[in-house]
Amino acid sequence: MVRAAAVVIAAALALSACSATGGARVNVPAQTDGSFSSATTGALSEAVKTAMKLSASSGAVAGVWAPWAGEWTAATGTTTIGGKTPMTEDMRFRIGELTQGMTCTVLLRLVEEGKVTLDEKVSKALPAAPGMGGITLGELCQGTSGLADYGAALAPYVANTPERMWPPLELLAAGQGGVPTGAPGAAYAASDTGFVLLGLALEEVTHRSWNDLYAQYVVGPLALDSTSLPDPSSTRIPGPHASGYIAPRGGDGAVQCDAVHDVSSMSSSFGWTAGGMVSTVDDLKTWTQALATGSVLDASSTKTAWTTIPLGADAPTWEGYGFGATQYGPLRGGSADMGGFMTAAFTEPKSGLTVVVMLNNATAGKGFVQSLALQLASVVSKEPAASGKTAPSFQFPWSADQMVEAMQKGAVCQPAPAG
Repeated sequence: MVRAAAVVIAAALALSACSATGGARVNVPAQTDGSFSSATTGALSEAVKTAMKLSASSGAVAGVWAPWAGEWTAATGTTTIGGKTPMTEDMRFRIGELTQGMTCTVLLRLVEEGKVTLDEKVSKALPAAPGMGGITLGELCQGTSGLADYGAALAPYVANTPERMWPPLELLAAGQGGVPTGAPGAAYAASDTGFVLLGLALEEVTHRSWNDLYAQYVVGPLALDSTSLPDPSSTRIPGPHASGYIAPRGGDGAVQCDAVHDVSSMSSSFGWTAGGMVSTVDDLKTWTQALATGSVLDASSTKTAWTTIPLGADAPTWEGYGFGATQYGPLRGGSADMGGFMTAAFTEPKSGLTVVVMLNNATAGKGFVQSLALQLASVVSKEPAASGKTAPSFQFPWSADQMVEAMQKGAVCQPAPAG
């Protein structure tokens, strides 16, 4: 199996909406210059600071872009708990499951080139892999493989030996050792195992490493200068970065707040094609806009990518899962937690409204940071248009207050009440 060193594509081209990047065009309205009103800017800043406190994070980096009104970016807090080094907007971090949209984009591009089909059985590429049960490449990307997720079984080992390299076949075996979530194609169930299996299959089909595949189909076309799949032999995040934290849970499920530790130093092999990438807020802005609009795909592939299925029997009808990414109302993107970082990135494809946020304590889980992103989107959706622009009309099935309430319920490691 091909294992290559990390690839970081450098490009001199500026990243801007509706303009050429590394050869691709991000198909959102042109970003107007300027910032939001002081009231909106204050609300955004306060929301991020409150989320930091509720999640026991020492720092955050966030950005909101509304092409009709302006933009706002901020780095808040410090890189370590109790430290003095301030966060900066160029900080890199592990993006976890946001990698999956990139992996599925590679699959769809290979379909466009006629190298594979979505209904092709995994067993065609990997005939020796046991227990595939007729799973297709498309089912792996849409989360309907029925394979159990390997994360819960292996997470304790990662925490104790973060420098360990995890062969993809070992991750696959851990997932196959779990209870299947259903028959292939039956229903959505999150499974990092499925994305690792997809990674193995496409490596076999193309005879190329994933560093090469990401570079050709995602990182290069979009000039994502600070986005890479780090070498699995290194535990460091390349470039400037903060520490990422998590508090373990005891046997009763209670968070052990006195045992918070830095887990950001780890091998990318634990996530690989399911969650191994590193990026920045600015790169994720470009990537999420491209993902939401299908900017690196043809029209047919974009339609496939965003033909969503329910997230579960009890999930709201306005939530759905596409190919490696999620749709919430009109927003497209996702949320993740990996290596002590919680990240969320969403774009509304018609208006170009984009929100990206990272918190450096993942104890509260990715649902927490997703709520923060949806709160920020709700706040900015009401921003009036700049001169010569027209404000879009949004219909979000949630309110900023509802997202605040969700974060309050999900708060972790809070100080004891005075007195």
